Order: sequence, then structure tokens, then C-alpha cells
Amino acid sequence: MSAPSIHPADFEPAVAGRQTYVTRRRIGGFDAAALFCVMIGLLTILPSLAILPSTSADVGRPAVILCVLMFAWWLGSRFHPRLAMPGPQPIRWVVLVFFLSLLISYAVGFERGLTGMEANAADRLLLGAVAFFGAILLTADGLSNWDRLRLVLKVFIWCCVYMSIVGTLQQILPFDPVSYLKVPGLQTGELIGLQERGGGVRVAATTTHYLELCGTLGLAWPIAIHFAMFSDTVRERRRYILAALLVTVGILETISRSGILAMAISILVLMPLWTWRRRYNLLVMGLGMFAAVSAVSPGIGRTLINLFADASDDPSITSRTERYAMVGHYFAQRPWFGRGTGTWVPPQYQYLDNQWLRTALENGVAGMLALAVLHIVALVLAAIAFRRATEKADKHLCLSLVAIQIMAVFIAYTFDVFAYSTYTMMLGVMIGLCGTVWRFTHPARQVRTSTTHWFGP
Repeated sequence: MSAPSIHPADFEPAVAGRQTYVTRRRIGGFDAAALFCVMIGLLTILPSLAILPSTSADVGRPAVILCVLMFAWWLGSRFHPRLAMPGPQPIRWVVLVFFLSLLISYAVGFERGLTGMEANAADRLLLGAVAFFGAILLTADGLSNWDRLRLVLKVFIWCCVYMSIVGTLQQILPFDPVSYLKVPGLQTGELIGLQERGGGVRVAATTTHYLELCGTLGLAWPIAIHFAMFSDTVRERRRYILAALLVTVGILETISRSGILAMAISILVLMPLWTWRRRYNLLVMGLGMFAAVSAVSPGIGRTLINLFADASDDPSITSRTERYAMVGHYFAQRPWFGRGTGTWVPPQYQYLDNQWLRTALENGVAGMLALAVLHIVALVLAAIAFRRATEKADKHLCLSLVAIQIMAVFIAYTFDVFAYSTYTMMLGVMIGLCGTVWRFTHPARQVRTSTTHWFGP
């Protein structure tokens, strides 16, 4: 069953006639959806270390700066009664709670006394948090209808396909093609390059790290599956089947448990909505993809199997568990608000590869609870939208967002997610989309509309 070309609840008068209600329509040009398409393109197409001169990799990327401007756009709209989005939006309140927890821990850190490196890192993280919140809030309040929402997601899918192709080229070419992606006016830092793991080679494409690529593609995977099942035409569905396969290849090329875990969670959450035929088709496609990757690069296949078969002896896991005692020591010193936002600075301190532990050290119990509430509220809003939705395609999309939030909670155990801006900004978009679908399915038109009252009575 494919999604209707025009969503019944978002009927645009211009579809009926060019001049229908023209005096009461707000002429839309470059809206929030178009801005998000630009942001996603900058985030994924350009190398992650391509930054403005004299800035840091954390906040100097054009896409991150654009997200900061999104926050300013959203904040400015709240001070004008005819620009502000009418009706409630729970995402706004949980973002406020999370932001306050970061500010309190930021103040606690400076009260404790910080080194110059820690102080600079705290400032950068707070600015990065503003960009993260800008992505969340403008997504939740700025997208006008299901069609614009689908546009943003489709752009994200094809940008992830681009990253998967770049990762494949990194494996088969004798040089790194990312090193040739030079943009006038931007300076590029040293890329991470390739890393051998077992019998395979890990790639990062245009991201900073293999885990960041794996996490970002993991966010896109259930969405690609959604469009492969619910696009309007057979031809379009076939294109997204190809896109889903390429995203899967990109995840496997990172040779990471996190990516396989992300796909497994998505399958478990979405499977109840699938027919048995779709379940068998996905199983066959998955096995075929694994066989194809193993045939092209036998080392990757063996390594992926050994990731789980020899997990208890894997240094990447044992090194994480060995840090628990050290984390407990520092956490006990400042358990409630932590040692300060952004002040755990690798390599000055040890890499934790666990965002929950890092949040516990930097922001304490308050920060961990605020982060957990952010994910839980987003998940609940998507689940409510799932129950309200009447179209099967809408239900599947809402459940895909539920799967992404569950995946994000578990992925945060495997690497420091907020240290990587590509994943962080796209996670912000996905959290915001949970508020968007909640608004789109709300029975009150005043709440679900995204048209401001500029031309209203």
C-alpha cells in the first residue's frame, strides 16, 4: 500500500485552482523544510572537518552554524504573536529542561574552577547544544505538512546514500576521495583515514569517525525501509529499495556492532506492522547483502561475525568496562550536577566511548535524567502519533521514529554521540520530527497547523 500523493489533512487550496483563497494564503518560498535540506546537504556532503578559518571543528562547520541560526529564527518567532506557532508542543518543554540542566552544570563547572582547555571546551559544547536545540525546535514547529516532512527525510536518505558510496570508494580506490573535497573559504583538518579491524577495513566517508558514520546511517536505515515500502509508485519504491541496500552496505563497511544493533532494533520495532511476505523479503535481502559484501571483501564478513562471537574478548568492549571504576570515582565526587558541562576533554582525560557515562561525569544525575526525558518524551509523542494516525503509511513512519529513539538510547552506550556533530544534528532533527508528527495528528487544527496567523482575521 503506497502513501497518497496528497495527504487528506493537508489539502493545499492551490491544488484545486491557482487562485483559490489566494488572498488568505501565505506565499511560501524558502521555508523551514528547504532550510533543513540545505543543512543536511552541508552536513553530509562536505567533509566534517571542513570548517571556517579560525574556528573549531565542533562549531565551525557551516551546517552547525546554520543550526545556530535556526535556533535564533525559532526564538525570534516566539516574540512575535503573528509568527509564533499556535498551540502546545511538549518538545519545547523538554528542550527547556535539558537546556537548564546544561546551564546549571556549566555554572557549577566554573564555580569549581576550570583549566583553559576545559573552559574553552565548555563554551564550545554549550554553543553546540544551541545548534542541537535549533534543529529540534525548528523541526518540531517549522514543518508545515506531511509532504514537506517527507521531502526532508528523502533528502536525508539520498545524502546517506552519497556517504555510503564515498565509503565504498574509500575501500576500493588506492586513495581517499574525501581528501579531494576542497571548498574555497573553508579549511580542512586531518582526516581519520582508514583503519583495519580484523580482516576488514573501516571507513568514515565524510564524517569524523567510523562510529559517527555508522550512527548517522543507522538513523536513516528505518526511514529508507519506510520509503521502500510506502512510496507513491513502483518505480519510486524500487529506487528506495536500492537506497536501503546502499545504506546497509555503508553500515556494514564501518564494521561496528552499533550499526548492526541499530538495524536489529529497527526490525524488531517495525516488524509487527509488516506482512509475512515483507518479513521474508527483508530476511532474504539481508542475507543476500551480507553474502555479497563477504564475497567482495571476505575479511569484512569474518570480522562482522567475530564482532559478536568473540565479544567477551574484544579490546573495544573490555576497555570500556575497565573504565567503570574510574568513572565511579569521579562521579562520586560531584553526583548531582557533575563536574561541568563539556569539561571531560579527551585526550586530556580518557576516552569513554559511552555518552551516558560522559553525561554522568559532566552533568550528573540531573543531566542524565534530562537526557533520558528528552528521548522518552520524543518516543511517547511518536507513539501517540502512531495511535492517532489513520493512514497506514503515516503509522509506519511514526513507528520508524519510535525505533530511532530506542536505537539512539542504546547507541549512546557505544560512543560519545555529542562529540560528533553530523550524528548530533541529525539526532536533533529526528527528535524534532517526533513533535512534528504529534502535531500533525493532533485533532485540534490550531495545534496541528504550521501556518502562522499573519493573514488571519
